[in-house]
Amino acid sequence: MAAIASASPRTLIPPRPRHHGAAPSPSTSDVSSLRLLRAHPRHVRRSRGVSISMPVARSRSFVFSPRAVADSKSSQTCLDPDASTSVLGIILGGGAGTRLYPLTKKRAKPAVPLGANYRLIDIPVSNCLNSNISKIYVLTQFNSASLNRHLSRAYGSNIGGYKNEGFVEVLAAQQSPDNPNWFQGTADAVRQYLWLFEEHNVMEFLILAGDHLYRMDYEKFIQAHRETNADITVAALPMDEKRATAFGLMKIDEEGRIIEFAEKPKGEQLKAMMVDTTILGLDDVRAKEMPYIASMGIYVFSKDVMLQLLREQFPEANDFGSEVIPGATSIGKRVQAYLYDGYWEDIGTIAAFYNANLGITKKPIPDFSFYDRFAPIYTQPRHLPPSKVLDADVTDSVIGEGCVIKNCKINHSVVGLRSCISEGAIIEDSLLMGADYYETEADKKLLAEKGGIPIGIGKNSCIRRAIIDKNARIGDNVKILNADNVQEAAMETDGYFIKGGIVTVIKDALLPSGTVI
Repeated sequence: MAAIASASPRTLIPPRPRHHGAAPSPSTSDVSSLRLLRAHPRHVRRSRGVSISMPVARSRSFVFSPRAVADSKSSQTCLDPDASTSVLGIILGGGAGTRLYPLTKKRAKPAVPLGANYRLIDIPVSNCLNSNISKIYVLTQFNSASLNRHLSRAYGSNIGGYKNEGFVEVLAAQQSPDNPNWFQGTADAVRQYLWLFEEHNVMEFLILAGDHLYRMDYEKFIQAHRETNADITVAALPMDEKRATAFGLMKIDEEGRIIEFAEKPKGEQLKAMMVDTTILGLDDVRAKEMPYIASMGIYVFSKDVMLQLLREQFPEANDFGSEVIPGATSIGKRVQAYLYDGYWEDIGTIAAFYNANLGITKKPIPDFSFYDRFAPIYTQPRHLPPSKVLDADVTDSVIGEGCVIKNCKINHSVVGLRSCISEGAIIEDSLLMGADYYETEADKKLLAEKGGIPIGIGKNSCIRRAIIDKNARIGDNVKILNADNVQEAAMETDGYFIKGGIVTVIKDALLPSGTVI
């Protein structure tokens, strides 16, 4: 079955989702009372038959609970103060994205299209909004025009209501009298804007990457940080031995506190990094399969700790993962691990990007689902019409909105918004990103008179195992098959690259009719 995303994706910020037929949501005062009851169950007085909690100031002793540090769907959160007022989200836009080139030729890494209707940046922003974090900064440096445009269109309105003054703002790298350099790394990027971040009256900074694909409840992450009295909490992914050699690994003690780091260890050094992951909430069977934990590059910092580390302890450190966090551990800061046991993918290479996109077509259960009503993925409102499929054979595919698909075959592919696919075309195991605009009939007629090629896939063209970037013009009878199984080729002047055997047609490229790749 083909999944046709003809209905617009989530574009507004709705109230918390609720079950149909459920009782009305409690008022703000009711929720506050419930929070206080959970926090202070013993201090209750009766008033007109209603239990009202009376919070009592007291020091919190350290209580460690393994279940508190596992991203379990059954666990509940009750943050006090609320995440919308006490947490600042900071999303790092990443570097030049050379491993994703040519997809990053004209855009920043987080602006790369994803899953037919979205962009990568929509993932961490949506995770924040679904986790009640509405104050969000996005730090960018390279090719940031399309990212800025997307964020302003998608999240430009006041988020979280006027009371919470939510926002999603872009902060570009800039030179100043104090610092004439561009961002030198993740920690340096945050350091250069500390003067702005410290103005916010928050308890924690949530540091995120703009190029990861996953769904995570950050409120549980932050709750674990507070309950363990941590200075820093690092999101950790359980790993088997085969995958562990490609990641930075961490070792923990019996309380889940990180005591050692190793970057991509092998052999005996790898075996030395084995940990008992039941400490972080895995069951015995999973713990035996996954005896390693890797850093996801996602962190919670207590505000004062962040300011101290970046300004005083490690003023020259450029990177969180390799410098600041290991350094914080060495000087005695409490650095905790928080286990995230779910789908997560770092979209750092063409192969990873290709596999992550096609993973959403898997059946019966996709690697990552955009159909979660309780944690939707938001994006900009485009107000496009439903996709039109005319006499086409479409199987195991996802079709974005606003497409026109005529008498062709599409199998195991993702077709992006505004895609136009002509008669007789065959698309297999491919990702089509679509187009930024429609060409009118007058435009197409004028192109035809000049011998030009319209945006989209021409008649009787065949595309297998390829990525077609936006606004590409593929002529009639074009064959993109990589029949010789070429693994690497840089043919930029001809409009395409091959990386890991995957053909990537560049944005705005033109492949004349009869072209064979």
